[in-house]
Amino acid sequence: QVQLVESGGGLVQPGGSLRLSCAASGFTVSSYAMSWYRQTPGKERELVAVVTDDGGATNYADSVKGRFTISRDNAKNTVYLHMNSLKPEDTAVYYCNAGTIARGNYYSTGSWGQGTQVTVSS
Repeated sequence: QVQLVESGGGLVQPGGSLRLSCAASGFTVSSYAMSWYRQTPGKERELVAVVTDDGGATNYADSVKGRFTISRDNAKNTVYLHMNSLKPEDTAVYYCNAGTIARGNYYSTGSWGQGTQVTVSS
């Protein structure tokens, strides 16, 4: 079955960096676009970053553009989110997701991991 296991979260000071990892299994990872979402209590899950199936193109939410980088290693079935210049408003649970891209939009497959908590605080 589809499994997505996120890791790498933690507590970091403002301006710091973290690298999140997502280990994917149970499906042909290289056939799907992959993404990272984040969610804070009481708010809807927000799409943060998307990478195409071959890693050739990426897209970011305006709130993280220039600070976050999504990448993937299809040989390792792993997706990464490199986060730099972190701000307190980046505090959230981060989830990775597999999906498809059509007409310029990302569509989730609906499978989710347990997420990893990122807390940015001094």
